[in-house]
Amino acid sequence: MTKKPYEQINENVTNKFIALYGECSDEQIERYNNAFDNFKKQFSVTNAFIASSGGRVEVCGNHTDHNGGKVVCSAINLDTLAMFLPTDDNVVYIKSEGYPDIKVDLLSDKEEKIGTSSALVKGVAKGLVDRGFNVGGFIASFTSNVLGGAGISSSASFEVLVAEIFNFLYNDDKIDNQTKSIVSQFAENVYFGKPCGLLDQTAIAFGGINKLDFADKDCMKVQGIDCDLSNFTFVLVNTGGDHSDLTDEYASIPKEMKEVASVLGGERLIDVGEDKFVSSLKDIKNKVSDRAILRAFHFFSENERVDKLATALRDNDYDAFLDCINQSGISSLCALQNCYVSGSVDQAIPKALYIGKKYIGKGANRVHGGGFAGSTLNVVQKAEEKLFVEKMSEVYGSENVIPLKVRTVGTIVL
Repeated sequence: MTKKPYEQINENVTNKFIALYGECSDEQIERYNNAFDNFKKQFSVTNAFIASSGGRVEVCGNHTDHNGGKVVCSAINLDTLAMFLPTDDNVVYIKSEGYPDIKVDLLSDKEEKIGTSSALVKGVAKGLVDRGFNVGGFIASFTSNVLGGAGISSSASFEVLVAEIFNFLYNDDKIDNQTKSIVSQFAENVYFGKPCGLLDQTAIAFGGINKLDFADKDCMKVQGIDCDLSNFTFVLVNTGGDHSDLTDEYASIPKEMKEVASVLGGERLIDVGEDKFVSSLKDIKNKVSDRAILRAFHFFSENERVDKLATALRDNDYDAFLDCINQSGISSLCALQNCYVSGSVDQAIPKALYIGKKYIGKGANRVHGGGFAGSTLNVVQKAEEKLFVEKMSEVYGSENVIPLKVRTVGTIVL
């Protein structure tokens, strides 16, 4: 490792802000300076390496990755920011703003409590070691504006950031983005106890706008989409519904889709194919639930929409782009059924979508991320952004109506 730690936030840091945040603002510079000063005070040091790991939005492809489907995703300008330095004691010590301190002995056989950030660190380290990579100790201070519980992958942002720190400090930057994604998913599945697919980690590790294809379990396909979205803004509306305690609801979706695949002789829906699924409906209708069949319909139609949307973006066909997003939202509500918990009168997602429709003009919106609670994704034309943000802020508060920029780079040490 030849790169030297920074002794102050300088132009070598801020010159990277356009790729990370779409702008180089005084607010962002102040954020970095505050984080840098906090790290020096917390650990009594004079310098630091700096790393950033974004959040993500799923533009189209809701709940398809775990069954071998396709997704269009984008990294976003909200990020988890780390100041860090290596140590020689094989202990990872992280002070994370707003969370309990993390201390993980990488040589210890002690099991970290499942569902904790410490467990995620241990899981990332285990995943790397199992693949022949090195890990080692470091001290770090993390701060994040990737909202937890809003469906923009705060946990994946954290996991991939830890993987990138190990990559930079102990592996000479030889760990590719796909491996960082896979070990981060492993940590979340096995050590955190959340049965997520690979979408979140992949979108964050690679950065930019990408079409992901998960049909091959051993090698996902990542295809960058060169497009001009300068006339649109992604606006996230955090509805206030917390999805942190809805693991069983999320788990039911891949479980039920795979139940359909299983009765048709496959492991995942992609292994079965739409033609076999449709032609076998009379045979499977009493073997799986109606909801499972509807969720399978969503899977196949959503896969087609992802292809159409990617093509529309490349061709600058914005009417088709917006139609795909709206149709994805309808399918998520009616077939996938992840816009609210069955039987509950708390229906924050549908309410936010309907309120948004009043002000979105020629844009489009849909449930975002895992669903059931959390956030909506609204694609708003620039000319209508100010009114949309203003009106939605009156209902949800300005802190919960967040215009987003595309982050063109993945998780990175600056």
